[in-house]
Amino acid sequence: MRLQFVCRKFMASYCKLSDLFPIQSQLDHALEDATTQEEKENLVHQYLHKIDENYLIIPDFEEGLEWLNTDGPLSLRKELSGKVVVLDFFTYCCINCMHLLPDLHQLEQSYTIEDGLVVVGVHSAKFPNEKVLQNVRSAVLRYDITHPVVNDRDACLWQELEVSCWPTLVLLGPRGNLLFSLVGEGHREQLFLFTAAALKHYREQGLLKHHDVGIKLYRDSLPPSILSFPGKIAMDPSSKRLAIADTGHHRVLVVSNTGQVLHSIGGPSSGRRDGNLFEAQFSSPQGVFIKGDTVYVADTENHLVRKINLSEGKVSTLAGTGVQGTDKEGGALGPQQPISSPWDVTLGNAGGDVLWIAMAGTHQIWALFLEDGKLPKGSDSKKGTCVRFAGSGNEENRNNVYPHKAGLAQPSGLALAPTEPWECLFITDSESSTIRSLSLKDGAVKHVVGGERDPLNLFAFGDIDGKGIDAKLQHPLGVSWDEGSSLLYVADSYNHKVSLSAPDTLTMH
Repeated sequence: MRLQFVCRKFMASYCKLSDLFPIQSQLDHALEDATTQEEKENLVHQYLHKIDENYLIIPDFEEGLEWLNTDGPLSLRKELSGKVVVLDFFTYCCINCMHLLPDLHQLEQSYTIEDGLVVVGVHSAKFPNEKVLQNVRSAVLRYDITHPVVNDRDACLWQELEVSCWPTLVLLGPRGNLLFSLVGEGHREQLFLFTAAALKHYREQGLLKHHDVGIKLYRDSLPPSILSFPGKIAMDPSSKRLAIADTGHHRVLVVSNTGQVLHSIGGPSSGRRDGNLFEAQFSSPQGVFIKGDTVYVADTENHLVRKINLSEGKVSTLAGTGVQGTDKEGGALGPQQPISSPWDVTLGNAGGDVLWIAMAGTHQIWALFLEDGKLPKGSDSKKGTCVRFAGSGNEENRNNVYPHKAGLAQPSGLALAPTEPWECLFITDSESSTIRSLSLKDGAVKHVVGGERDPLNLFAFGDIDGKGIDAKLQHPLGVSWDEGSSLLYVADSYNHKVSLSAPDTLTMH
């Protein structure tokens, strides 16, 4: 099979992704029909020879941009000349962008800078809060990013290349020339195929250079800390003990109400292991819920839900296989059910104990049955079953009386209001900057505050007190229900505020 190209030379101006797409689409279609790895590699080899005839050169990074993990600014014409460069256009709030980081990390382990590969994160902010350099620094630390990152705060390169969504990967040749683009997550095979082929192609041509580019990790300049980016906290009302997800240290702390650390489970490095409290491992745990001697954990980057039994001194896996899943229905027993980036958990009831899960990776709310039970508008479920409760899986701000037709953007926090008249889960839907409610009676998903009426507009954010959609939040990540006052406390994360909402009047204070 051969590839035929119809393309033109670009001599007078820089190129953008729309110039590349018609050429690469022919390769993408040919790869779909290829049956062997050798055939795929030959197709990419042909493609690279052809695309080299058309110098699709992109503009360099603007001068004056802020760089992280480097000695200084990098240039496609200088420090990065002679390298195959992977540009990762990301924004640090985006769960899909987070899903790409393990692929990029493994790519960097397979091919070094001396081999001719450099990965550069191009941070193109969605929210105003994400343009601030210190916040980007924190994200680089939180996600353990060890390649260069540029804070393209005004998204200049994004606009010049006509990037359309997060995440987008752009692969460049050693002259700053466009080779490939991968839009969205889930392209690991193509990423490794294209990178390996490009390195081989330009090595054979003698165009690769083996020089260093001046990596200087920001994390190496910082002193150790007791906590590192703690994600969530929960309290057992009877014992007053706290469970803290010490996310950056990959551990869970159980602390007395006086601050004494009673148990430290996991850490300091990431891993995946059940067993006793001293050998168990987590990977960036986020949500926690504690009741008595049991702590439930959203083990986010392991794509697992875990259980810590303090009285028995054991950690076990309740749901997930340890590999990111794409299933948006569920229904299998927990340890056989693949799940995706659980972000928070809370315990409730649906004719039996249920652990509710904010499944950020599939933009849904799931239920893990700890006893036999039944969901609203659902069939009976056996103990141990893990199933989708609400959310179509589409990344939207769509409310609906039918839970499976509703759309969530990025559920990040849960709070249970178990009594009349609410009997619901309150949800911080961070990417739509809204608070939503999910009825435990009939499964209806409703708007509380923030956002706007268009379900596809995920950019309706701000910092405004008010009622309903007149109130504006900026990427809220946590929520807590106060039964006594019937008030909802909201961690309005990117506005750096704690807000109050009275659900009966839908007003932010």
